[in-house]
Amino acid sequence: MRQPLARRRARYLQIGVPAAVIGSLTGPLAVVPAQADTTVPIERMQGPGRIVPATTTPASYVVQPGDTVSSIARQHGLRTVDVLAWNGLTWRSVIYPGQSLTLSGTTAAPAAPVSVTTAPAGASHVVVSGDTVYGIAQKYGTTVDAVLAANGLTHSSIIHPGQTLAVSGAPAPAAAPPATPPPPAATQTHVVAAGDTLFGIAQKYGTTTAALFALNGLSTGSIIYPGQSIAVAGAPAPAPAATPVPAQAASSQSAAALDAEQVGNAALIIRIGRELGVSDRAIAIGLATAMVESSMRNLSWGDRDSLGLFQQRPSTGWGSAEQILDADRSTRVFFGGAGDPNGQSTRGLLDIPGWESMRFTDAAQAVQISAYPERYGLWETQAYQWLAQYG
Repeated sequence: MRQPLARRRARYLQIGVPAAVIGSLTGPLAVVPAQADTTVPIERMQGPGRIVPATTTPASYVVQPGDTVSSIARQHGLRTVDVLAWNGLTWRSVIYPGQSLTLSGTTAAPAAPVSVTTAPAGASHVVVSGDTVYGIAQKYGTTVDAVLAANGLTHSSIIHPGQTLAVSGAPAPAAAPPATPPPPAATQTHVVAAGDTLFGIAQKYGTTTAALFALNGLSTGSIIYPGQSIAVAGAPAPAPAATPVPAQAASSQSAAALDAEQVGNAALIIRIGRELGVSDRAIAIGLATAMVESSMRNLSWGDRDSLGLFQQRPSTGWGSAEQILDADRSTRVFFGGAGDPNGQSTRGLLDIPGWESMRFTDAAQAVQISAYPERYGLWETQAYQWLAQYG
């Protein structure tokens, strides 16, 4: 016999949950279990590519018993992915009765702001039932990473009542924006040929894409075309120690040699990107995302009902299982834009305002809403290499 809903929800609120999973959420809006209860349904939006319009959309909504994020979004004529993003939730998050969800892209002031206590150096906190690493960090004006580091914990550690945690009163300092490297002097030009990419050109002439951007007045969203003359630098790129750190440090980058199946899927993503006229950066983001989500394979399985190259879910409006397993269609849905096969019911990369100026990993995360957003950026360098190799 199944347990009553209230008892099953209470089980989610127990403290035996990986600290990092809980800590990755923004604020006490949601409790994320190590494995979300698959018996909690997430309903699909009505109609192919349509969102049911709402006459008025309130700024917030208080969760009622039986609600799901998808049903709340549908009720108010919104996309599930937007409600998740506005509330700092992921597809794995669990909502509970009484929780207040924002239904607007403009963040309103919270009804009950968290009281922050600046703790002196060496201060400690005794864990009580209901505590999360995130909540403890908020209380003492520090960060999740600082609390984990101070206590020798990892993002998979579990905290428990009675445990004493060291806390820090000073939040981690914000990273200074990287300085823009001075453009090297142009010594020659390169005439773009079919299949060229800025990354490949930079590699050929021993320079960087950032230097090519500066020399030619380009941006990460620029598109180059055959016959175009690109100014290049013949001098090697500056030494790593003097080079500003990119979105992901080179030392932290992942790499892999693709087999025939993976090469075929990479070539498909590149081909569709070219067909849609998106930039090299958009294609690289698509390649990195597919590598993180499915290891560049069109999987017929995944977390809960996740499927395909991008692990899209039928239960959250990405299409039927058959549609998602159509790699061509799922790639077009990932890119989104005017030709999105899902219409307005899902949000692809081209539908994210300002995605071109986001960090590589943040742009991918804006589409995927993952519990592990930094993983996409680890494949940035490799994605550009695949683009140069298979494009």
